[in-house]
Amino acid sequence: MRSDRQKLEELYQLYEKPFYHIAYAILNHHQQAEDAVSDAFFQVMKHLSKIGQPDSPATKSYMIKIIKHTAINQYRKNQRQNQYCTELDDSAFEIPDSQNELENRFQKLSLQQMLSEMFSSVSDTDKKIILLHCQEQKTFFQIAEMLHMKEPAVRKRFERARKRMLAQKGEDFYEKKSVG
Repeated sequence: MRSDRQKLEELYQLYEKPFYHIAYAILNHHQQAEDAVSDAFFQVMKHLSKIGQPDSPATKSYMIKIIKHTAINQYRKNQRQNQYCTELDDSAFEIPDSQNELENRFQKLSLQQMLSEMFSSVSDTDKKIILLHCQEQKTFFQIAEMLHMKEPAVRKRFERARKRMLAQKGEDFYEKKSVG
């Protein structure tokens, strides 16, 4: 029978990296993600007796719940303090089973981070308009009805927000090129 220390070491080996990726996907901040991982393992230590085999599906599910709740609590704390945070995505709470899946998830998170940065330059209403039009393929007329606005106002807000986002993307692109 393994000791609690061995069990904790095995849990750390299995879940430290996935924990970090989940926390970073929620918090979008390196140090806060590391803090969330530390806090999550502290919670694991408190409840180590409840954990069976480290690599079992039940343990995996339990561990995901711990990091998810720890990171979400940090996210909420950040929101109260008006700090920059990313939107939550349920796929971030899954631990990938293969290296290829991990790389695909990392690329998706990078894209989400870029979109989040671009959306930071537009209002919530403009963000809704962009998402409804681009992601859900709604017409400007449908969006206007949904948001109780006039269609020309929706079109204009879409165009202005699009220009702001492209301008911000351009600034970021040129800053990275000039540094590199």
